[in-house]
Amino acid sequence: MGSAHSTIMRTEKQVAFIESYCQTGNATKAAIQAGYSEATAKQQGHTLKNRFSKEIEQKIKKMVQDAVPAAMNQISALAQTATSEQVRLAASKDILDRAGLKPADRIEQKISHEEKSTDELRMELEALTGTTEPELIPRLVN
Repeated sequence: MGSAHSTIMRTEKQVAFIESYCQTGNATKAAIQAGYSEATAKQQGHTLKNRFSKEIEQKIKKMVQDAVPAAMNQISALAQTATSEQVRLAASKDILDRAGLKPADRIEQKISHEEKSTDELRMELEALTGTTEPELIPRLVN
């Protein structure tokens, strides 16, 4: 009844539950639609959802993948033909984002600034230039 690679045997109701759950996302509704009693649908739906969670996840992924081409066609059509300039721009940005061309949202740069005394700065400058001769420093750093 289910996918050929699965070894779990399913009843028609279980297959119907999986289909319905993937469409609705509601275990109780899916159980009722699959033919389970309304009196036990909540518990049955919970049990079936957990029992077939991997298959449900795979099926939903496949459904999303199958919808991508149509969604991209719709976004492309909006980018080209929407009457609103704002809609065309948003659709164009979405296409570029999906192509990996999204600009960086924000670049954060932290600059630390320590308060140093004149003596500390002089010692640091001497260490960097290798001299204690103040008159040589301008030639060394330029």
